[in-house]
Amino acid sequence: MKLRYNYRIHPNRDQQQALTRFFGCARVVYNDGLRTRNQAYKRGEPFITDAQLQKRIITAAKRTPDREWLKEAPSVALVQSLGDLHAAYRNFFAWRRGDRKGPKVNPPKPKRKSGRQSLRFTRNGFVLRGNGRLFIAKLGDVVVRWSRSLPSEPSSVTIIKDPTGRYFASFVIETEDKPLPELDLEDTDTGIDLGLSSYAVLRGRKITSPKFFRREERKLRRAQRKVARTQKGSNNRRKAKLAVAKIHTRIADRRRNFIEQETTKIVRESQAVYLEDLNLKGMGNSRGKLGKSVYDQSFGIFARVLEAKCHRYRRGFTKVDRWFPSTQLCSHCGQLTGPKGRQQLSVRVWTCCCGAVHDRDQNAERNLRAEGRRILAAGSAER
Repeated sequence: MKLRYNYRIHPNRDQQQALTRFFGCARVVYNDGLRTRNQAYKRGEPFITDAQLQKRIITAAKRTPDREWLKEAPSVALVQSLGDLHAAYRNFFAWRRGDRKGPKVNPPKPKRKSGRQSLRFTRNGFVLRGNGRLFIAKLGDVVVRWSRSLPSEPSSVTIIKDPTGRYFASFVIETEDKPLPELDLEDTDTGIDLGLSSYAVLRGRKITSPKFFRREERKLRRAQRKVARTQKGSNNRRKAKLAVAKIHTRIADRRRNFIEQETTKIVRESQAVYLEDLNLKGMGNSRGKLGKSVYDQSFGIFARVLEAKCHRYRRGFTKVDRWFPSTQLCSHCGQLTGPKGRQQLSVRVWTCCCGAVHDRDQNAERNLRAEGRRILAAGSAER
């Protein structure tokens, strides 16, 4: 399987200026290719193939006065930037044909000068030095802050500059799955009931909701107010926008670290995981009052990371249908007597007609665990 390993890098001032030029060249190549294909489509011309577009946008453009400065950038990075455009078109057409499942895929859009910038290099564009430095074509050796060693030789590296001015090197490596020792399924499987008051309820414990965005919301509001009061194009506006970007980055870094730690802990202590499949877009739409809180939890990222780790470490993973009434169902008698709908979200403890007293979240976890076991057993029987 393929994994990404991210590390901070520290280019010097000259290298930062060179990277700025490289980012601009890659962005121009991407936008030129997008504009060329859009114009050909409007004129009714045949679809331009990838090889033809590369010759026109990169090879031929370097010989013209308007684009001769593209020679300053590494050619491998320009080719990979155009490859990103090809992949974006393929994904869009696959969704239009119905071959690609999932949410709607929009056609490619032009890249902007502001925001996150990236360059991708294949094996002929970078070298890992013996002294720990990273050599990049036409850039030189860059200092890398190695937080851990790479398990194998990387196949590519992406140089990233985030909106706060930090630089990263993201390596793609090939690695084998590392199954963890098997545990007793009856004693270590767990259902996961996701929520807002508690981030997740598992078998025997609860994960407290961190609310990273809510904690920084006041600072973010003040920083955004400063941006609105500055003049467009001024240095004060640039500084104010940088302050906003740092707050967003701090929130995202803390949330990502929280999700990685919690999912790793769940995988290590559970032989099988049963997760409810939530309608996150419906929960966080503009008509509801819980949109910020729902998106602050990042349940979608949590589910994707947890599923990937379960597959990597050979743990059972099953998603329970979103229409399964885990909250309403009594885990003792099976009657649908629990709280229903958004109107009864405040009901945290309820009593069933059979006399059983339930904690709302713990009862949902027990029901998800039972349903997950049934789905997992049915899938094993079919195989």
